[in-house]
Amino acid sequence: MHRLWLIFAQAVTVSVAVLFVVTTLKPDWLGGQPMPAVVAFQEAVAPTAPATPDTRKVVSYADAAKKTLPSVVHIYTSKEVKTPRHPFADDPVFRYFFGDRFGGPQRQSGLGSGVIVSADGYVLTNNHVVENMDEIEVATNDGRRFRGRVVGTDPETDLAVLQVKSDGKLPAVTFAATESLRVGDVVLAIGNPFGVGQTVTHGIVSALGRTQLGINAFENFIQTDAAINPGNSGGALTDSSGNLVGINTAIYSQSGGSLGIGFAIPVSIARTVMEQIIQSGSVTRGWIGVEAQEITQELAESFKLPATEGAIIAGVMRGSPADRAGIRPGDVLVAVAGKPVKNPQSMLELIAGLSPGTTTPFRLRREAKELEVSVNIGKRPPMQRNNRE
Repeated sequence: MHRLWLIFAQAVTVSVAVLFVVTTLKPDWLGGQPMPAVVAFQEAVAPTAPATPDTRKVVSYADAAKKTLPSVVHIYTSKEVKTPRHPFADDPVFRYFFGDRFGGPQRQSGLGSGVIVSADGYVLTNNHVVENMDEIEVATNDGRRFRGRVVGTDPETDLAVLQVKSDGKLPAVTFAATESLRVGDVVLAIGNPFGVGQTVTHGIVSALGRTQLGINAFENFIQTDAAINPGNSGGALTDSSGNLVGINTAIYSQSGGSLGIGFAIPVSIARTVMEQIIQSGSVTRGWIGVEAQEITQELAESFKLPATEGAIIAGVMRGSPADRAGIRPGDVLVAVAGKPVKNPQSMLELIAGLSPGTTTPFRLRREAKELEVSVNIGKRPPMQRNNRE
C-alpha cells in the first residue's frame, strides 16, 4: 500500500510540473488563458510595461527626410586649370609613353550640394561651391540632370543662387519661420558627403549666433553636431518637421571629416540674400568707410570708457561718407539709427542693413562727451575686409 501511495504521489507531481510548463510556455495548447498563479509568476520574472501609445511610438525622422530629400540636389563643378608645361613635353619618346597628360590645360572638378528654392529652377548653394567654375551640373534626387547657370553670388555671406531650365515642377523646399530655432532643437543635415550619394544625418542645435570665426565677412552661424562633411556644403539643414532652417557651410576639423562642430547660415540671412540676387543679380549693402576695433578692458580703461560695448573707430577713409560726416579716428560708435552697437561685427551688420543714399543718425562718444552726426550712407564695395565698414 505504501508503495502504491509513493507511485501516485510521484505521478501527481510530474503531472502538475508538466501542466505548469505547458501553461507557462504554450497556454494556447490548453485553449484558454494562463492560470492566475502562472500569470503572477510570469510578471515577476519578466515584468511588462503598460502598452500605452507613448511606449509603442518609435521616434523617427522619416517623414521630415521624405519631405526635404527631393529638394536637395547634388552640384558637380569643373574648371580648366593651366599647368606648367613639362620640359620633355615635345620629346616624341616622352609623348609616346605619357601622352599629353603633362602638357596643356587640365580640368579640376568639385562637389557640393544645393537646395531648390522655387519650382521654376532657382537653387540656393554656397559661393565656394561654384566660385570660378566654368561648368556646373545639377542632379536631382530622382536622377535628372541639368546644366546650372550662376544668377549671382555673395562672397561675404558665402551664398550663391543658380538657375536650371526645368518644366516648372521642381520640388521647392519649405522655409522655416524666422527665429523659430532654439538651442537643443533636433536638426537634420542633408547633402552629398564625399560624393557617396544623398545622405541624412541628425543632431541638435549646439549654439546660435556664432560670430568672429573668420569664415565670412557677415557671420551669424547656427552651430550643430549633425555630421557635416565635404560635399555637404550648400545642402539643407532642416528642423524635425523637414522645414529649411539653414544652409550648411563649414566645419571645424583638423582631419577634414566631421568632429561634431558644423556651421550653417540661418535661413533668415539666406532668404534675404537670395531674394536680392534673384531680383538684381547682386546684394546691395550700406557702407560709410571706417575701420573699427574691438574695445577690450585695457582700451576701455585707457580711453576712460564706462563699458566695453561699442566699436572704436581706428581709421576713416578719406572722402568716405564717414569722413564727410565728421567722424574721426578715436571716436567710439555707440549706436546706429537708434540701435546699440555691441562690437565691430554688430556695427558691420547694422550699417550693411542700411539703404545706400539714405541719411542716418550715428551716436558717438568723443572725449567723454556724446554727440550725434548724420551720415549719408554709401554703397558697400565688394569684398571689403571683415572689420572694415
